[in-house]
Amino acid sequence: MAQKKIKRADPFEAGQTIDKDCLVIEGLRQNNLKNLSLRIPHNRVTVIAGPSGSGKSSLAFDTLFAEGRWRFIESLPTYTRLFLERMERPELDAIRNVRPAIAVEQKNPVRTSRSTVGTITELNDYLRLLFSRVGRLHCPACGVEAVSHTAQSAADRLIRERSVAKALIGFTLADGVAVAGLSAKGFHRVKIGDRMLNLAEEDPPYGTPDALRVIVDRLIIKEAERGRIAEAFETAFREGNGKAWVEFENGEIGGFSREPVCPGCGVRVERPTQVALSFNHPVGACPGCRGFGNILSFDEDKVIPDKTLSLAQGAIEPWTKPAYRWWQEELERYAARHNLSLEKPFEKLSRRERRLVFEGTSSFEGLNGFFAYLESKKYKLHVKVFSSRYKGQTVCAACNGARLRKEALGVKIGGLNIAEASAMTVAGCAAFMDALCLTQAEEVVAREVLRQIKAKLRFLNATGLGYITLERQTKTLSGGEFQRITLATQLGSSLTGVLYILDEPSIGLHPADVDTLVKQIKGLAATGNTVVVVEHDPAVILSADHIVELGPGAGERGGKLVYAGPAREFLASARTLTSDYLAGRKVIHAPRWRRSGTGRSIVIREASGFNLKGIDAEIPLGAMTCVSGVSGSGKSTLIVDTLYNALAAHFHIGGAEKPLPHHSIAGLAYVDGARLIDQSPIGRTGRSNPLTYVGGFDEIRRLYAALPASVAEGFGPGHFSFNVEGGRCEACKGEGTTALEMHFLPDVRIKCAACGGRRFKTGVLSVKYKGRSIHDCLEMTFDEAAAVFPNDPSLQRRFSVVRDVGLGYLRLGQPATTLSGGEAQRLKIAREIEAKAAGTIYILDEPTTGLHADDAKKLISVLGRLVDAGATAIVIEHNLDFLKCADWIIDLGPGGGEAGGRIAATGTPEDVAEATESVTGRYLKGAL
Repeated sequence: MAQKKIKRADPFEAGQTIDKDCLVIEGLRQNNLKNLSLRIPHNRVTVIAGPSGSGKSSLAFDTLFAEGRWRFIESLPTYTRLFLERMERPELDAIRNVRPAIAVEQKNPVRTSRSTVGTITELNDYLRLLFSRVGRLHCPACGVEAVSHTAQSAADRLIRERSVAKALIGFTLADGVAVAGLSAKGFHRVKIGDRMLNLAEEDPPYGTPDALRVIVDRLIIKEAERGRIAEAFETAFREGNGKAWVEFENGEIGGFSREPVCPGCGVRVERPTQVALSFNHPVGACPGCRGFGNILSFDEDKVIPDKTLSLAQGAIEPWTKPAYRWWQEELERYAARHNLSLEKPFEKLSRRERRLVFEGTSSFEGLNGFFAYLESKKYKLHVKVFSSRYKGQTVCAACNGARLRKEALGVKIGGLNIAEASAMTVAGCAAFMDALCLTQAEEVVAREVLRQIKAKLRFLNATGLGYITLERQTKTLSGGEFQRITLATQLGSSLTGVLYILDEPSIGLHPADVDTLVKQIKGLAATGNTVVVVEHDPAVILSADHIVELGPGAGERGGKLVYAGPAREFLASARTLTSDYLAGRKVIHAPRWRRSGTGRSIVIREASGFNLKGIDAEIPLGAMTCVSGVSGSGKSTLIVDTLYNALAAHFHIGGAEKPLPHHSIAGLAYVDGARLIDQSPIGRTGRSNPLTYVGGFDEIRRLYAALPASVAEGFGPGHFSFNVEGGRCEACKGEGTTALEMHFLPDVRIKCAACGGRRFKTGVLSVKYKGRSIHDCLEMTFDEAAAVFPNDPSLQRRFSVVRDVGLGYLRLGQPATTLSGGEAQRLKIAREIEAKAAGTIYILDEPTTGLHADDAKKLISVLGRLVDAGATAIVIEHNLDFLKCADWIIDLGPGGGEAGGRIAATGTPEDVAEATESVTGRYLKGAL
């Protein structure tokens, strides 16, 4: 008898009954993870904690999300699956019960100006539907509300306004050919001018110049005749192409139309479609700006960047270029003839003299003529690039920044058009929709649309985004704001059975807003979803149902499972780095003394950009100042958009925008420079890496070139560079990967088949230092490299600053595109420490993003070294441990949006903690 064949279980299929309530992972070895096996409960909130670089993202995104994406691609057609073997899959033994995965990362991938908060949340779509259905139409020419009537509403108006009056109701017949059929339809009386004719007795005169006004009924306006009046209007509308008239016994004539008509100028107003209310479609977009709301025009501040210079000294910057020096010579030739001073600073020129410079004369073309000439030559690439340097964005005069055509802006609900509704904050729009008064008929049409709008606004408001306007461009959102908008959108989608992976959703949130965020995350799990959160915030960690901590260190010292279990047992039973900080066994102590600074300060006066209420702010030099406040209180507006942009203009730093409105900034004479250390990438290609950014690659290449094997082969330092031809792999141009074009999907980057991802030619890779090729060297972490190059002071100094900011786990040649925003920011800090630029103002925007408490402790120490060296640090921050270590705090608030923009408290952390109006102070008091 044949033995029955037993089918072996597939480790990637659904597990046994005991596993059905958990996501099961066995033998995970992705990146630095060391053979992990764990269970993640479904329909619960699981937080992945641990030091920076311990492997949290490797578990959450490179494993859970990657596996979910892999399984989705497996469901695609056969042609697509031909490429799957060349795509990397998580390295593990088994994974079971993986739900469809949605990753909500902290990066903002949007770069187009057409995307707004309203478009990505689909609120704009619902608003367009609402306005197109129940919006009140207004004449685009005169702005008067267009009026339309039904037979019943026309009857209601007559009874209400002209009761007991005698009236004729009829319609106008413009087509004389149809006169013969009037009697057959029962119409016997017509009017030509003031003359009334009975068609049964006489015909209208031949060649009548005026259109015939056909009388439908003669009656007295009163309530008892309501049905008869409505019937007369119904007939008049039907026979008169939607138009009817009423003539009273005193000769007064009034018109009614079934279609919207302006009562002032009589123009018919068309009800726009949804497309006509979209600034992303040519039908609705303003023709002046094509739906952008602004246009590029030549900016005087860019054309004349230094107004203290005279015309002779080259105040007009484009005319100092050799190619356009002729224009400067023409100006100097005609200046005396027109009494134009060449020696006075431009800022002291009279209005007449400035007009001469810009408008020119009959004998000399001014700046306007010069730029018109450039526009005529912009088909030449070099001219187009040159002229773009002097252009800036100005509000479109045609739509005044509303982006839409006049016809679209004439549709209003509650007195607002769709652009004005989009200009409101989320909280303001929610209040507007709640207070909206509609007629009974409009309420029936708009009920479902309003329900969807209010639900989406409620989710956005509950996620701490009530201060953001719907028209705000998506590309201007921070990573945390973009992530919370995505989270709110997912909450509104009502999906179930999904694996949500969130990447530090508390980024950018004040402690007062974190509790609200926690409720939203728990709401996702309560609807039947598995939620995995990578997080450092204590409140989010302690609110979880399940905690997974990786560690104990970063890089090669991490990747181990140090705790996995219920959150309620975490503080008591776990002995990990995170639990030690949460339980108070380890703390970040406030300093025993605080820096008093140099005695000088930067003073910003009457800052009024966005929601700032004309505030004055004093920032001490030679100290570390933290700017705090709830989300949307105006921190970035004050420090980045106003102060930094003003500093950039003063020191001629490129790439900055025009500072927001303010009266003045005092104290610039005491500052030598300014640096904005944000979370933007340090490079956009795979060739950019931490080693080349902080410096040191030149020393390593020279060291390899000096080895005997290199000398024998004739290799120089250039052969060990992947940026130039010589020793690099030419198949991938030194990147180690090549792009695989997928056509129907985004391009996939795969390892180079020629070099196996090692970037260099075989001969170059054969040269080794201490058993390591140049590729092996770039694969080392900074911690490892410090031990490999112990006798090189220059390299040791550079490696040391990177390790001091907590990035010793990074590989020397790790592509810059794989670094998080927080890692990129800390690399910038490391490079500035190496530069030791005393007298410089460093502005940092939430540098603790992505940092464990232990790493934040290191960062505070490193920034302290920067300040002790003579620099000034201005830090926008929410982290309470960071705030209590500051020398000075400026707290904005008390709320966000219009409720913010004021200084709620200022002083030392102890002073702010005692301030009654400061929301931050209440939390800071507990931290101190």
